[in-house]
Amino acid sequence: MKAQRIDSSQLSKPERILWNYGITDPTEIDLEAIAFDLGATVRYRKLDGCDARIVGNATTAIISINTDSYPTRQRFSLAHEIGHWQEDRGVGVLPCATEDIGPQNAEARSKEAIANAFASQLILPDYLFKPRTSGRFPILDTASCLAEEFNASLTATSIKLAKVSPIPTVAVCHSQTQREWFVRSNAALSSDIWPIKQMHHDTSAFELLFGGSSKKNPQKNEAANKWLTGPGVFNSTVKVQSAKLPDGTVLSLLFVT
Repeated sequence: MKAQRIDSSQLSKPERILWNYGITDPTEIDLEAIAFDLGATVRYRKLDGCDARIVGNATTAIISINTDSYPTRQRFSLAHEIGHWQEDRGVGVLPCATEDIGPQNAEARSKEAIANAFASQLILPDYLFKPRTSGRFPILDTASCLAEEFNASLTATSIKLAKVSPIPTVAVCHSQTQREWFVRSNAALSSDIWPIKQMHHDTSAFELLFGGSSKKNPQKNEAANKWLTGPGVFNSTVKVQSAKLPDGTVLSLLFVT
């Protein structure tokens, strides 16, 4: 990839950590080494009731990661705990449950949400991620390719792709009973536009959610009002692609046309 000019003063805190280590490619992001250099030792073991835990004082810490989690989940959990180590140092013991680590609604401002945002920037830093999205549509096929390149989960990569998209984009996750979470593009989508709370029965994603065997649908054009509520949606169309996640929920990435 062509070299780019970086203004380090514009980087986020986790990005500055990577930049100070001279990291210029996703394959160079070694989270265990970063944690160790920051004073935290990483241990992998079985944990009851949480995906990760950090125990520390003002100078050193031990980060424990649950070995029952799948590899990209372990990686995000480690980045999440590094976030706690940088932002909440000295608080003692912080056990992080499954629901603490990972997607939360865009309005979340909790300590766990801050650690999740830190983890996203540490694994999928803007200065490496954004150039790789140029000219590519925000669909799950794109997210899958980027997830492999950054050694990240499809969910984390889809969220990042939605947030940095220059066109109106939403990443949304539905269970059979409700909308579990969503995020939208930072600058391009009106705050009056919301994803629907329950999956519309007349969508391709509905078939995945209720017994479909396919893990990922091809991209399709669908009426925006089947996915979104708000002004103007009845006159719009979305391009959408959905995938069934291991927990049985369905992740959809869509953008308005």
